[in-house]
Amino acid sequence: PGNDLKVTKVDFLKSQNSVQHHTDAYDTTSLVVRRGQAFLLQLSLSRELRAADKLALHFSVGKHCAKRESPGHRSVPAKPCNVLGLFPGERPMKPMGTLMSLNPRSTKDLSGWHTTITKSSGTECLLSVTSAADATVGKYSLAVKTGSNIYKPENNTVYVLFNPWCEADAVFLTNEAERKEYVLNDTGYIYVGSAYSIHGRPWNFGQFEEFILEACMYLLDKSRLKMSSRRDPVVVSRAMSALVNANDDNGVMLGNWSGNYDSGTSPMAWIGSVAILQQYYKTKKPVSFGQCWVFSGVLTTVMRCLGIPARSVSNFNSAHDTDENLRVDVYLNEKGEKLKGMSVDSIWNFHVWNDVWMKRKDLPAGFDGWQAIDSTPQEQSQGIFQCGPCPLKAVRDGEVYLPYDSKFVYAEVNADQVYWCVKEENGKTKYIKLSVETQSIGTNISTKAVGQNRREDITRQYKFPEGSSEERSSMQRAISFLQPSRIVPRARFASAAVSMAEGLESVDGEAVVQKQAVRKTGVQLEITNEKPLCPGEPIEVAITVKSTAAGSWTVDLAGSCQLQSYTGKVEANLGYIKETVTLEGKSEVHVPLKIAPDAYMKALAAVEDEEHIHVTAIAEIQGTPEKLTKEVALSFEYPPIQVQMPETAKLNKDFSCAFIFKNKLNVPLDNCKLMVEGLGIFKMTTFEEGDVQPGRIIKSEVICTPTRAGEKKIVARLTSNQIKGISVEKAITITH
Repeated sequence: PGNDLKVTKVDFLKSQNSVQHHTDAYDTTSLVVRRGQAFLLQLSLSRELRAADKLALHFSVGKHCAKRESPGHRSVPAKPCNVLGLFPGERPMKPMGTLMSLNPRSTKDLSGWHTTITKSSGTECLLSVTSAADATVGKYSLAVKTGSNIYKPENNTVYVLFNPWCEADAVFLTNEAERKEYVLNDTGYIYVGSAYSIHGRPWNFGQFEEFILEACMYLLDKSRLKMSSRRDPVVVSRAMSALVNANDDNGVMLGNWSGNYDSGTSPMAWIGSVAILQQYYKTKKPVSFGQCWVFSGVLTTVMRCLGIPARSVSNFNSAHDTDENLRVDVYLNEKGEKLKGMSVDSIWNFHVWNDVWMKRKDLPAGFDGWQAIDSTPQEQSQGIFQCGPCPLKAVRDGEVYLPYDSKFVYAEVNADQVYWCVKEENGKTKYIKLSVETQSIGTNISTKAVGQNRREDITRQYKFPEGSSEERSSMQRAISFLQPSRIVPRARFASAAVSMAEGLESVDGEAVVQKQAVRKTGVQLEITNEKPLCPGEPIEVAITVKSTAAGSWTVDLAGSCQLQSYTGKVEANLGYIKETVTLEGKSEVHVPLKIAPDAYMKALAAVEDEEHIHVTAIAEIQGTPEKLTKEVALSFEYPPIQVQMPETAKLNKDFSCAFIFKNKLNVPLDNCKLMVEGLGIFKMTTFEEGDVQPGRIIKSEVICTPTRAGEKKIVARLTSNQIKGISVEKAITITH
């Protein structure tokens, strides 16, 4: 016994292993490795290793979640943990398949893990360990057994992640630049605004920051996925799309679109995922509040942290088609104003979800690659607010029967808009079909470009060019699975008599692809804003009626201006015009629509959401059945924030960073808050600036101490009652 072999120390060789595994940025004292790739362990022994000695490594996963919440919130015992015993030189034992043993001189065993002694000299022994390329992802603990002695290192945690660098892993990505962007980049942009006024909102994903990895492991445990399911990125990404919202499972973030965020943080104010996930991990309670870009930003963080390549994706003019009939009805009154609360469906100016990269071994061949997932709680899928993964190829090809949720995603990018005018005649409500718009939904689908700070348009990955033969056959295929209803208004209050409304096609229950009617008269509508929209200035818009063909036309025009949230919710009617114009031959007439600041500033400050100016025009051509509609969402433009700081700085050496903002608007900005964050430089800081009068300059300063080298970014966001968010970012290079 005095000569028993004992382990006196285990060195996890963290610095060299983590560089090899692309995990050196994680802010944790434990070793983080990626599956399917070798890592080294250095054992110090009580004496030299002999041929007859028995040495085994035990890796166990799962016992860390000893307390689980059951539906009744009782604590229930954990399921048995999986133990991987890696034995150089002992007979394999496999009770219940939880203990996998391996002889370094034999071939791989069924578990796919193996270990070899790479070097043994004196009392030092260097082992190489390779986990299976489909190993369970999670938090393992290590114990080393020598004979009857078991040694547990003080910090014996080893995190095992998905590995996009390993060809045998289901998340393998061939291109190094894409791996750097979609797995390792901890900053980026989320694209917001409206289809013709897109701007990138800087977002700190921060997947390597303190407690983020632990928070993701907590979410894996909370998902109640079996250990064997935690190896599959399809199952894991679907579970995370459910857990990032709080709806069914006390997940990370509480959604709120009410316009009142007093009891939490406004969705507009967040500049990244770090503060959200850290608060959630600390309190284990949902964080208030999020909207779609916040859910997407947090989900990108969780996916990249676990090692699944991910990107945030913005879809402009995004259809929320609740009954999957590929149609969204828009109800207007005779002024062209959108009527509140009439439609069960909606069109959002933009909606942000995620794409994740993986093989789909659960589907027929050909559907590997990008998959859409969405954690914004919109519709339930299998009884839970979750969405995806849905292959982009299935959406593009119209294969909408494939799991998961491909019908919903297909409708978001392909639905038709049907415009109805609601009129009161002789005490009866009449619905008149104005037009069908087949090409406006699902435009400018955007994500951050690989390795560059610019927008990349990925619409073609989701759909074929509008009007192409491929698009038509894809639509026909999708419709064969969807069977959309006939074109009758589906207003909440529409009565059965509505189907007699004028202007309806009879479609005999057959599924048809809506074709936009060809204009006989050649009359067209355009809406333009004469100058940039600035809060406190008049809104000046022109509606242009133009004729592109010979003939004389008299056109009844109605145009309205409304304040709307990005989800299409009408906050205020600001003004309208009604005019009759005459066109002779090829000509055009401009009709101005002007709104004074007093008409909208109060409404703008009353809601805490970022509002858009929504202009809708209806034209009816006298003497013909022809009717036209046109709508456009316009975004406000704001004065910039200036950032003053050096271009380079030294590691662990202080430098100062100043944020300067001048209120160039002619209205005061009430209740100004500035949130600033620099990953690897300083933690998120909030400055309460109070009310900022016109012309006044505010300056806020942060002393920064960089803790990580490389190209880093500082992000700032200013919110107030009148302006819901001005963002800025600035890069700095940190050197040793």
